[in-house]
Amino acid sequence: MTSGIDPNALRAAREEAGLTQHELAHLVGAAGGERISRWELGISTPRPDFLVRLAKALDIPAIRLVHLDGDVPDLRALRLQAGLTVADLVTSVNVAVPTYYAWEQGRWTRLPAPQSLEALARTLGESVEVVIAAFREAQRHRRRDETPSVRPSL
Repeated sequence: MTSGIDPNALRAAREEAGLTQHELAHLVGAAGGERISRWELGISTPRPDFLVRLAKALDIPAIRLVHLDGDVPDLRALRLQAGLTVADLVTSVNVAVPTYYAWEQGRWTRLPAPQSLEALARTLGESVEVVIAAFREAQRHRRRDETPSVRPSL
């Protein structure tokens, strides 16, 4: 599984803040507590900009609301943490959507040029080293997901 919104973390953070679903919805500009409920149940997911609003309303870092598959955030986690859609990011970094999707999905053979890495780092609010680690993490997820599981013979 790649990174994404963690419904359990959202519920725990809301409860820790002592807020009802309706109160949190009001704070972030969502259309009622039902939307927060759907996010907490994993039925739907908030847009990246809502992730940032939720983190601010709950007074926690946005990354705390993102499920990480491992200890290092991948590119998708960094993008979500920054509250960016793919369209926002590619416009800011000046790359094609398919190129960015390939990066986020770990489908690349060599790292982008240094100027692209620097633009990504600026856009994501991270260091180039963190961005490089995120590239490698995305590729690690892809390799792991493509490796067939071996069943022991009976």
